[in-house]
Amino acid sequence: MIDPQPATSDPPPRLMDRAGIGLRHPHLVRLIEEPPESLAWVEVHTENYMVEGGPRLRQLELIRERYALSFHGVGLSLGSAEPPDPEHLARIKWLVDRFQPALLSEHIAWSVEHGHYLNDLFPIPYTEEALRLVARNIEVAQEALGRPLLVENPSSYLRFLDSTMPECAFVAELSRRAGCGILLDVNNIHVSAHNHGFDVIEYLNAIPAEAVGELHLAGHAACEIDGVTVLIDDHGSRVEEPVWRLFEAALARLGPRPTLIEWDNAIPPLEVLLDERARAQARLDRAAREQPLVPAA
Repeated sequence: MIDPQPATSDPPPRLMDRAGIGLRHPHLVRLIEEPPESLAWVEVHTENYMVEGGPRLRQLELIRERYALSFHGVGLSLGSAEPPDPEHLARIKWLVDRFQPALLSEHIAWSVEHGHYLNDLFPIPYTEEALRLVARNIEVAQEALGRPLLVENPSSYLRFLDSTMPECAFVAELSRRAGCGILLDVNNIHVSAHNHGFDVIEYLNAIPAEAVGELHLAGHAACEIDGVTVLIDDHGSRVEEPVWRLFEAALARLGPRPTLIEWDNAIPPLEVLLDERARAQARLDRAAREQPLVPAA
């Protein structure tokens, strides 16, 4: 059994205070042929590269020569009652061993039922039973992959009546029990807080700072349902000002962490993503300057 460094999963030093972007097909050629000097790392969705060879893997090799990688999975279904699929884990491990990503993450959600993959990330109730199952699934995954995972807090639109604890407490305890890190999605906190009425700062304060290995930022959409405004985590626009403010609050508490600009729908020109990245980087730089100095021994 591996020893998954309890909940820390410290990011590599070269990424600790850097902002990255998601790798999207419209930008691929340009990122290979004209690498922006300011861009240190990119995130790829792991399942997009589960192929045995061909141009897709060659493109990823060229990207890896220019940038550090973060692998972000969507198919392990850590929230399922069933353990993760061994074949799926084996394919991830093959990619991890080949490309050596600096960061490796997944979602706290379920998406598989009796071997059938569903085209969504479904929520789970926050109960002791769910906590045991998800912690077990993370341990199975970490054992198979030989390294700790970061797990991402979800965005949510409905709450389970069966839940017995707040989401932030569930995420914090899951990290402690499974020995995994946390990918703290700041936009998801804002979206869920708006939809359910909890306090974003109380949420932040409940998360163990030493467990947070990465931050995510994204845009969201607002829609009206029966006269109520609901926020949807759609990753299709620029980061909203309340999310930037929450990001600044997170940095004040956590210090700099690798930060990703997510944009999955209505993909804009690369310049827009790089501009959002620069806005995140400016805040990371300021947080680094404002960190208290540790006295010399």
